[in-house]
Amino acid sequence: MTASLEELLSSFSDPAIGPDLLASGVVRNAVVAENSIEIQLMLGFAAGLYRVDLAKRLTAHIQQHLDVPVNVHVDWEIASHVRSGVSAIPNIKNLIAIGSGKGGVGKSTVSVNVALALAQEGARVGILDADIYGPSQPRMLGISGKPNSPDGQNMYPMVAHNIQSMSIGYLIDEEQPMVWRGPMATQALTQLIQETKWDDLDYLIIDMPPGTGDIQLTLSQRVPLAGAVIVTTPQDIALLDARKGLRMFQKVEVPVLGIVENMSTHVCSNCGHEEAIFGEGGGAQMAQDYDVYLLGQLPLSKTIREQADSGNPTVAAQPESELASRYRQIACTMAGRLAHGSTAEEFPTIEISDD
Repeated sequence: MTASLEELLSSFSDPAIGPDLLASGVVRNAVVAENSIEIQLMLGFAAGLYRVDLAKRLTAHIQQHLDVPVNVHVDWEIASHVRSGVSAIPNIKNLIAIGSGKGGVGKSTVSVNVALALAQEGARVGILDADIYGPSQPRMLGISGKPNSPDGQNMYPMVAHNIQSMSIGYLIDEEQPMVWRGPMATQALTQLIQETKWDDLDYLIIDMPPGTGDIQLTLSQRVPLAGAVIVTTPQDIALLDARKGLRMFQKVEVPVLGIVENMSTHVCSNCGHEEAIFGEGGGAQMAQDYDVYLLGQLPLSKTIREQADSGNPTVAAQPESELASRYRQIACTMAGRLAHGSTAEEFPTIEISDD
């Protein structure tokens, strides 16, 4: 029976953990008792909601072959992932950049909803609006006012929906243009990161500006990015630019955790007809071409746009909705691939035993 359990654990696949539960290192203990099986999992990412479904799926997988009660206990511990040669930033375990090669693909909306989803799973999360020329997170988070700076140098992040945030948009008038050359914008962004008193973050999501210029290069080389996510639409033009963004991260040796295909389909609010108005399969093909993971696909939705514009993004406004569930799956898969794609060897060896 023990050998069968080992085989079943090895054959269980999960998007956030990998194709082999046993090899991933998340199984802390598995005990085969006379009348039941007890399994303890230790994940490397927050899974307050995710663990419920994970336990159900693993239980069903085992009970297809072993007709005994199965009890699955899931906990997590989030480690820091800092590339060699780059200094860590105090109070931030992991920095994840969400970028795209061009504007207009919904990158900022994806960023804020992924940040909210990680927080709902139980992580401590912040979001940095790295778009100096066109900041959007203050509006999306529904935050007005300026950050508190007791010493006139360091700033405390603004907080909304249980996530910390910082943006140049908090420091200037909403309609004021930033007429700055690249080095000035880069310096401003560096200060936003280093002079913000982040409060013990598991993840800082960086909402990157479009393109592959000064700001993107500075962030990639000088900031301890743990990984990056590319957002694209299925449209050929968007994919061309998204490929450039992906290659940029690869060139500076930042792991690409996956691709999010946004605006995959449009569902008519009147008749319910679903149509791929920007093309089909582009994100999946790009993922295959570059051997990276397709984290998820999101529809072109009026609801998503309205909620972001109102300062109450989808995951916060409708946490039980199907759309929010998609964002949570993307967030957990992203965080899981960061944790278990590079640090599985840090977990202890599994013990499978007969009680």
